[in-house]
Amino acid sequence: MDTTQIALLSLALGVLVGAGMSLITYWSYRMRAQAEEEQSAAIPPGITAVLGSMEDAACVVDASNLVLATSAAAERYGVSPDAVLDNPELRQLIRSARLSETPRTDTLRITRGGLSLDPRLVTARASALSARLMLLVIRDVTEQERLEQMRTDFVANTSHELKTPVGAVSLLAEAIESAADDPEQVRKFAARLSAEAGRLGRLTGRILSLSRLQAAVGVAEFEAVAIDEVVAASVEAHQVEADSAGVDLVRGGDRAVWVTGETQILVEAVSNLIANAIAYSPRGARVAVAAKVVDDVVEISVSDQGIGIAEADRERIFERFYRADEARSRRTGGTGLGLSIVKHATQRHGGEVRLWSRPGHGSTFTIRLPRIDAPVLDEPGKKKKKKKRRTEKTAKAAKNTAGVRARKGVHE
Repeated sequence: MDTTQIALLSLALGVLVGAGMSLITYWSYRMRAQAEEEQSAAIPPGITAVLGSMEDAACVVDASNLVLATSAAAERYGVSPDAVLDNPELRQLIRSARLSETPRTDTLRITRGGLSLDPRLVTARASALSARLMLLVIRDVTEQERLEQMRTDFVANTSHELKTPVGAVSLLAEAIESAADDPEQVRKFAARLSAEAGRLGRLTGRILSLSRLQAAVGVAEFEAVAIDEVVAASVEAHQVEADSAGVDLVRGGDRAVWVTGETQILVEAVSNLIANAIAYSPRGARVAVAAKVVDDVVEISVSDQGIGIAEADRERIFERFYRADEARSRRTGGTGLGLSIVKHATQRHGGEVRLWSRPGHGSTFTIRLPRIDAPVLDEPGKKKKKKKRRTEKTAKAAKNTAGVRARKGVHE
């Protein structure tokens, strides 16, 4: 082997040794970096910015479940930076995701902000950011659950409520057919059939009204509404009904009060309260309807001297189809939707409805709405004439509805 060959062989061996040393060095640096990454508790770049823009509750925790960073919403669930995650269910979810090395999602019911009386239904997802760090995202689905339950209950209750008048109409139709040779029985069954048909119509109308109110995001037509007009139309519509029941229906309070909204919806809401007050008052009692201004709020109150509402029923009295006095409501033909319509109509106008009651002493329902200044009448003659026509039209429609109820002896 000559000198040239020996030199080339030495050069090749040097290149191989150099490449091997480079690979060993690279591998050493890589293993060291990987080890440092596995042992590091530093949050990866960009994660903190992402957490800051999240609406859901989220946090980053290390291997000891110490919270290193959070989103703003995490505080609602008692998750704070530099504190240990103390919820056992969330810790178990993180542990499962860490052991399986795959993201895990679970639906849990946990308390919010340490309030044991306020459990929230959430979907929680845990996923790995690194060997030591885990990302936990908590999404509150309590409202979705509530809406779904309301929808289910509404369908079930509506089906149940419709079965009664529909079944009664069917049976009465058969009874009329069987009693065709007895005019007295036919008239009796026909009267009951008419009452049940009216009840079915009212129930259907109430369901449609409530559906429209719940579907609307806000007031469809913004206009200045005179509370004098609303109260006058509501009282006038139920005067015959009150006289028939032996109840003294009176009006009082402040005048020239204005709100923004829809006249017909407000008339329906106040009318429902008056109808209830008359239905649950004994003969000789008084039902008072009054409006007054408290700061920037208009309060329309309907007070009665009736049977009152038990404390246990007050929380549920505005629910659809809920009846505090089931027997009395059935006897008077109520739909169980009147107060629910009052609540949704008030909320649609940016207000609230309050209740005061004492069993045996009566009840007071108060609709509270934002007050506005009286509108400026640029053309007094035309404005007053238009307002007068609208008042007469509203009162006539409400009076016709109440008159039908009065003739049939029906209250909501």
